[in-house]
Order: sequence, then C-alpha cells, then structure tokens
Amino acid sequence: MRVQAGFFAVDERLREISAKGDDLERLNAIVDFEAFRADLARAVPRSDGRKGGRPPFDHVFMWKVLILQASHALSDERTEFLIKDRLSFMRFLGLGLSDPVPDANTIWTFREALTRAMIWEVPAITVLFRAYEAALTKAGFLAMGGQIIDATIVSAPKQRNTDGEKADIRAGRVPEAWKDKPAKLAQKDRDARWTVKFSKAKPSDDGSPRIDIAVPSFGYKNHIGIDRRHGIIRTWTVTHAARHDGAQLPNLISKVNTASTVWADTAYRSRANEQHLADSGLRSQIHRKKPAGRDLARQIGRQCRLQHGQTSG
Repeated sequence: MRVQAGFFAVDERLREISAKGDDLERLNAIVDFEAFRADLARAVPRSDGRKGGRPPFDHVFMWKVLILQASHALSDERTEFLIKDRLSFMRFLGLGLSDPVPDANTIWTFREALTRAMIWEVPAITVLFRAYEAALTKAGFLAMGGQIIDATIVSAPKQRNTDGEKADIRAGRVPEAWKDKPAKLAQKDRDARWTVKFSKAKPSDDGSPRIDIAVPSFGYKNHIGIDRRHGIIRTWTVTHAARHDGAQLPNLISKVNTASTVWADTAYRSRANEQHLADSGLRSQIHRKKPAGRDLARQIGRQCRLQHGQTSG
C-alpha cells in the first residue's frame, strides 16, 4: 500500500540530496542574497499594495529564480516546471510543497523589468549578475580553468500568423490588424524565430550511410559562457533561435577568467572569432569541422584528438 508523503519523508529526501552534494545548498550558504535587495528594489519598484490584488513575489526570491534559470539555461516555462518538480530548487528558494510558485509570465516580466531598468547607465540585470559573479569569486569560485562557449535552443509556443503578418514581424513592424487590438498584441511573440536543428546520425554497424535528422524549432537561443573549472555559467545572453551561434562569441568571453583557453564547437569557428581571441590574448580550442569527403590534415587531426583526450592514431 502506497502511503502519501509527509513532511518527514520530504525532510529525509532532502537529507539524502544533501549527502549526495547539493550545489544549490552550498550556494545558499556562501552567497548573501540579501545584499542584492537594495538594487533590486531600486530597479523594480513595487506599489504599496493599496490597490489590492495578489501580493507580488519578493524581490530577492525572484532574483534567485533568475539565478536558477541562468545557471541551468532554462526557458521561463521550464523554470516554472522545475521549481515545482525539484526539491533542491524548492529548498534553494525557501519554498514548501504548498507554497505558490511564479508562473512563466511572472518570471519573464521580472527579467524584462530588470533588463529595461538602468543602474549607473548600465542595464540593472547586467550590474546584478556582475555583483553575483564577484560574490562567487569572493567565496573562492575563482575563474582559472578556461571557458566553454555554447548555445541551447529554448522552444516557445508556436504562433499562428498569416504570411503578411510574418513578413511584418520579420521586418520589425507591428501588423496593422494588431495595432488596435492590444489584447491580441500582448499575446503575440514577435521576437522568437524558426530555425532548424540538425542531429548527426550515428554510423551504422555495416558502414552504410545514414541520414542526418533536421528538426525545425521555434523560439530562442540561450548563449552561455561556462567556467570550465567550476561548471558555473559566467556570461549569458539570449537571442532568437535563428541567430548564428558564432556571432555571439565576443559577447560571451569572460574577462575575469585567468586561464587563456576557450573551448567551443565548430559553429563558433570563423576567421573573425579566431582573430578576436588572438587579439584578446586567448588560445582557441574551437573544434574544427571535417571537410566533406576528405580527412582532416594530419596535424589538425592530432590536435583535435588531444582536445578530446585521445592520444592514439
């Protein structure tokens, strides 16, 4: 007979998570998130509640939600789901099983407010993430192992628009039919774009060719710079899904990382990026793409194997 979980069962499961090593629990212990409250309140002012309505979520609480989102490269919808689903996320945020969780729209609204607000003529969200990185450095998470640049597609709800509306959106215009319908305009996502994600087919056992899989996706891209030593996301930006990964590399390089090596996949290899890294005193370990129908040059192939820890051949 299955027994409904109670508070003691939840506490026991949290103890097991702690014993396995919960990075979020450690993060709560080493970072003073209350230190961000003044800047958060200045950037996102709140009403005094005289007009009634549901009380807004606490500033520091929402800031920690954004930390979770950035640290795991999550969409707003996925962030909402995982807060409800993961006990480690709940503990990090100080939530109980019956406490309300911000929905995807609330998360988006708070992040957009921080993006629009300015502190010292810099977007507030940039100032706050710099302060967060400084807090990590002070706690001993020194960026000394190099950095990895990567991107992840985040799906968004698909839009049902006419060909004319799609053309207006691509051109940066608001379709005429939407201008006098504010409710409809508020529900339309004019920033997300379609892209095609290719999945390389695995070689068959008999050596016969297989067809790569092309999956169309609509939404955005999370572009991140990861601290190779600690696995912490140090830099982060968001674009629509059709934006080329390689164009974002200069925006993702962390200047505080004392190691000189940068890793990335073949999407980031270009003459411009190689020159940018060289001019910045950084060493490129960006992967090379094998030419169609030809093998890599012997020396280049050896370098690629060394990057992957393979010394044979």
